[in-house]
Amino acid sequence: MKKLNFALIGCGRIGSRHAEHINNVGVLKAVCDIDIEKVTAFGKKYKCAVYTSLDDLLINEKDIDLISICTPNGLHASQTIAALKAGHHVLCEKPMALCPADCGDMIKAAEGANKRLFLVKQNRFNPPIIALKNAIDEGKLGKIYSVQLNCFWNRNFDYYQKSDWKGTKKLDGGTLFTQFSHFIDLLYWIIGDVDRIYAITANHGHDGIIEFEDTGVIALKFYNGVLGTINYTVNSFAKNMEGSITIFGELGTVKVGGQYLNELEYQNIKNFEIKDLPKGNTANNYGEYQGSMSNHDMVYQNIVEVLSGNGVIATNGFEGLKTVEIISKIYNKADLLQEYMKFVHMF
Repeated sequence: MKKLNFALIGCGRIGSRHAEHINNVGVLKAVCDIDIEKVTAFGKKYKCAVYTSLDDLLINEKDIDLISICTPNGLHASQTIAALKAGHHVLCEKPMALCPADCGDMIKAAEGANKRLFLVKQNRFNPPIIALKNAIDEGKLGKIYSVQLNCFWNRNFDYYQKSDWKGTKKLDGGTLFTQFSHFIDLLYWIIGDVDRIYAITANHGHDGIIEFEDTGVIALKFYNGVLGTINYTVNSFAKNMEGSITIFGELGTVKVGGQYLNELEYQNIKNFEIKDLPKGNTANNYGEYQGSMSNHDMVYQNIVEVLSGNGVIATNGFEGLKTVEIISKIYNKADLLQEYMKFVHMF
């Protein structure tokens, strides 16, 4: 199979990571960004065509196999749909979109164009997460009783102030969308869909800096009866502290933790042991802060396998929609509670 031709939309930090991996598996033919300085630098580095308009790229670049969308969250849906309708496969960064309806439109566009819609959910490739998922699927933990998800990171003022979109409802959407959507995806992937949600959120340390919450406490009931909690914040002092998931089952308890769900911290399983885990990748390092695990090489390898007819898509559009749906439900419940409390305080 000939090397695939790629285009990249968005020349920011995560775009840089994508460009590196694209260059390893295919050919980066074109890049696009409204920031002329950034897109010009990308063009020189990768010796590819440069555009400041997605429309112009779609008109002029006809031999592109797949377009990677690495722009602000609020642009994902419209840009993905435009790329699909122009006849290209698409890889969309997290989150898929900022509302379930937009996700549905993206899926319809992919089906209508008979093109693949890939989504970045790289934490699914973390070795201890794969081992935990397999153990549950094989019944090693018996009936699952409850799950606890902790997301304790640091995002300081500079993180938001140096960006023209982070911290805004329109283009960022919220802490669960930008920082922790990968974690919500793992809840859905490992445990299942969510039935009931109770949510409390607050902005304790970023008042006047961001337009949404920096902290949340969530209670969940899944359709399969499992109970769950999510505790998250970007107020961990000075640095990221923990990203963890703990499963309590009939036959065992397992915690995958570390800062990025990259360490098997605890296991006690009846007549079974998770062992011989391969070494995982490091976290995405952006200088003054770190993000989730750097498994984008596996994301792109999956793309090559699927488009060559030798693989199964790692994360499909429906799974991306479910993540956005769960996050949207959390925010809707938190908003309703806040409105109720305002109403109560009036009397």
